[in-house]
Amino acid sequence: MNSIDNRFTRSRSHRMIAGVMGGIAKRYGWDANLLRIIFVVVSVLSAAFPGIIVYLILWLLMPEAND
Repeated sequence: MNSIDNRFTRSRSHRMIAGVMGGIAKRYGWDANLLRIIFVVVSVLSAAFPGIIVYLILWLLMPEAND
């Protein structure tokens, strides 16, 4: 794995909205759908607002992958 593979990027192929969860899942070798479910559950349990803000920040900061 080289340094380019080591960074977080938004997925083009595993996206539902912006590819943030797909990119994180790909980076760590996790299942993207399971990560999405966990993210939604944690967001709802924390009153949803912080989860939405985190997602939007990641959307802005993570570059799109060159898949």
